[in-house]
Amino acid sequence: MTTAGQGNSKNISETVSAENRISSRRKGILFILLAAFFFSLMSVFVRLSGDVPTMQKAFFRNIVAAVVAGIILLRSKTKISLKKENLPPLLLRSVFGTIGILANFWAVDNLGIADANMLNKLSPFFAILMSIFILGEKPNRIEWLSVILAFIGAAFVAKPSAGIVSLPALVGILGGFTAGTAYTFVRKAGLQGVKGPIVVAFFSTFSTLVLLPNLLLNYTPMSARQLLFLVLAGCSAAGGQLSITAAYQHAPARDISVFDYSQVVYAALFGIILFGEFPDVWSLVGYVIIIGTAFAKWYLLTQRS
Repeated sequence: MTTAGQGNSKNISETVSAENRISSRRKGILFILLAAFFFSLMSVFVRLSGDVPTMQKAFFRNIVAAVVAGIILLRSKTKISLKKENLPPLLLRSVFGTIGILANFWAVDNLGIADANMLNKLSPFFAILMSIFILGEKPNRIEWLSVILAFIGAAFVAKPSAGIVSLPALVGILGGFTAGTAYTFVRKAGLQGVKGPIVVAFFSTFSTLVLLPNLLLNYTPMSARQLLFLVLAGCSAAGGQLSITAAYQHAPARDISVFDYSQVVYAALFGIILFGEFPDVWSLVGYVIIIGTAFAKWYLLTQRS
C-alpha cells in the first residue's frame, strides 16, 4: 500500500472512531435522562405506598428489580458468562450501591426528604472524582463547572435547612459518595464487556439478600394497594437501574453526569401533575439553572465532536 493509501486508511479509521464516540456519548445522555425519569417515577410510587417502613420499601424496590432484570436476561437469551476479572467491579458496584441505598434511606428518615435528596445529588461529583482514580478518565474545568452549576440549581430547588450540618447529613453525604462510586464500577464492568442486565441482576440480588434479614425480623403487613405501588416502584427502579447502567457503559461520567440532575425537574413535574405541588420562585430559578447547564453541556459536547 502506498503512503497516500495508508494515510487515507488512517483518516477513515480515525473518522469512524470519532463517529463511534459521538454515538456512544449521545446514547449515554439519552440513557441517563431516561434513568432520571424512571427514578423520579419510582419516588412517586414510593410516596403513594404510604406509611410502609423505609427498609421494607427498599427491599421490595430491589427484589422486584432483581426479578425484572432476571426476566430480561432470560428473554434476551444473554449468555451469563463472567470472567474472573469481572467479579471485583460487580461486587464493588453491589457493595457501594447497597450502602448508598441504606445511607440515603436512613438520611431520609432522619434528615428530611429534600435535604437527603440534595445530598444524594452529590453522586455526580463523586462519579467524576472516582473515575479519575479507578478509570483514569480526567475531566476538564468546563466539565467540573457544569456539575457544580447543576448542583447549585438543585440546591435552589431543595433549599437545604439548618439540619444539613448534622450526623444524618454526613450519612447522606456517604450515600452520595457510595452511589457515585457504584456508578464508576458500573462503567468499569461495562468496559470489561459485562452486559447491563447482568450488572442490574447481580446488584439487585445482592442488595435484596442484604435487606432480607431486616424484612423477616420487622415485617409490617401491607394492603393490596400498598403492595401494588411498591411493585410499580420496583419496576420503575429496574428501569432506572438498567438505564443508568447503560448510560455509564456508553459514556464516561465527565460527559454525562450533569444530565442526572434532570431528575429534579422530572420530580417537580410529577409533583405538579399528581400532588398539586407548585414550585416557588427559588425552585423555578433552580430549574432554569439545571436545564440551562444541561443544554450548555450538550452544546459544548456537540461542538467538541
